[in-house]
Amino acid sequence: MAVVAMLVAACGSASVTPPPAASPQVSVSRPSSPAVVGIVQPVNGATLSGTSVHVVLSLEGGTIVTTTSTAIRPDQGHVHLYVDNVLFSMNYGLQQDVPVTPGNYVMRAEFVASDHAPFDPRVWSAPVQFTVR
Repeated sequence: MAVVAMLVAACGSASVTPPPAASPQVSVSRPSSPAVVGIVQPVNGATLSGTSVHVVLSLEGGTIVTTTSTAIRPDQGHVHLYVDNVLFSMNYGLQQDVPVTPGNYVMRAEFVASDHAPFDPRVWSAPVQFTVR
């Protein structure tokens, strides 16, 4: 009992510094989008040859706009193309050629708002895996 009393006394007499105040978190809500983006070409599992891959995307429920704007609408935006989880291009169309070397690749497309930031939830295509020989 004496030990408990000493601990309580020690804790009560010690100078306790309160934890620093938490920094205010600024939460920016993003709109959702009805759009659906897909990769039409190359097809999943394709084996290709050459030095470039012709990519064809589909987009339903959204429109590609060529201007960057902070006045975002859920049905307008741009397409970002990722190759092996690295942003390859910020495209204003649904077709482009991607330079490649022999190897295995994974490609995904994302429909983003006209300010180039993602919607919430993000609008991703299914991943497409392909091989270049």
